[in-house]
Amino acid sequence: KQDKRIRVSQPLTRGPSAFIPEKEVVQANTVDERTNFLVEEYSTSGRLDNITQVMSLHTQYLESFLRSQFYMLRMDGPLPLPHRHYIAIMAAARHQCSYLINMHVDEFLKTGGIAEWLNGLEYVPQRLKNLNEINKLLAHRPWLITKEHIQKLVKTGENNWSLPELVHAVVLLAHYHALASFVFGSGINPERDPEISNGFRLISVNNFCVCDLANDNNIENASLTGNNFGIVDSLSELEALMDRMKRLREEREDEEASQEEMTTRFEKEKKESLFVVSGDTFHSFPHSDFEDDMIITSDVSRYIEDPGFGYEDFARRGEEHLPTFRAQDYTWENHGFSLVNRLYSDIGHLLDEKFRMVYNLTYNTMASHEDVDTTTLRRALFNYVHCMFGIRYDDYDYGEVNQLLERSLKVYIKTVTCYPERTTKRMYDSYWRQFKHSEKV
Repeated sequence: KQDKRIRVSQPLTRGPSAFIPEKEVVQANTVDERTNFLVEEYSTSGRLDNITQVMSLHTQYLESFLRSQFYMLRMDGPLPLPHRHYIAIMAAARHQCSYLINMHVDEFLKTGGIAEWLNGLEYVPQRLKNLNEINKLLAHRPWLITKEHIQKLVKTGENNWSLPELVHAVVLLAHYHALASFVFGSGINPERDPEISNGFRLISVNNFCVCDLANDNNIENASLTGNNFGIVDSLSELEALMDRMKRLREEREDEEASQEEMTTRFEKEKKESLFVVSGDTFHSFPHSDFEDDMIITSDVSRYIEDPGFGYEDFARRGEEHLPTFRAQDYTWENHGFSLVNRLYSDIGHLLDEKFRMVYNLTYNTMASHEDVDTTTLRRALFNYVHCMFGIRYDDYDYGEVNQLLERSLKVYIKTVTCYPERTTKRMYDSYWRQFKHSEKV
């Protein structure tokens, strides 16, 4: 017992991530002057925090990320600085991400925010409170947002939002919902030296993260022992995956599936994605983590309303309705980009660069193999995430998702995408066992 307890607290003091050995992140950092330059230029806290350290495994992406984040937090924009940080807190709270909440509580106070607001939503101006509904839907079920939600915000008399302000707010909400997925998905540890801000501090990390992220309920190295897989098996998994990628490329040149067939494949994948964690986790991860009413600490819940609202677990309710949204009906390139740029100047360009960067980022490696074209694998990952929100790309054959993404990878992606706060080290360890950590990041 005593032993276990000591071991549980250890990972919090070692390295930026509970999932990745410290030396793998640090080696990458010491080499990199570019990272230090980026932190000096674009970090609002002015220090190399754990997110930045882990993300610096990919300096090109880190640069796009920090530039766009710095712009939305610090540069000219319709919203006052403290409001920007408060909106970040509200967004992070939807996913119970105490790491991001702590970071922005600090920044909120440093930029002149009113300390009383940190007591919770009942202390903030009504117009900020009015963002609750859209925060909740964007975080968990974005397909439910209608034009009425937007109208309500821009037409509420003295508390109304101008369109530029609303675009700024939505960009912040979406950015921090996604960043919570990155924090949980890469096992980011709390910062070592949490400063005390005006007596506020520190949100206790949920019962949940501290031990489970690092230890997964003391299932030590389960990914190695529990699966009866040896290195040999995971090597052959890798070979098999590369084979399938090659075969898909060749088949694509040979035959085109019909439109009906393509539609059927999407609907099938969409429906299956709804069942991925709900039924599966209970069997393969025998924890108590996944109870419906997870305990949310009051430190976090004070920044949100309706804490029980989450990504619909359709499978449990015996209904499966996730509407299909055809990507080409409203695309970032043709619609979103120009709208955002018109209402909130340069952010469109910065986001566009960030999206392109991550979509095209490759070193042409897979584990120990070099000169590999990973396009099919990257596209399957990209489209699978969108599929969980009902978004369909007409020209994509969703049959490829099933060929390229193994079950444990699907469980990990679904969790990080839909309920990031439930991600565990065991999930992270169980997929792509031959790949480098930097490839998982």
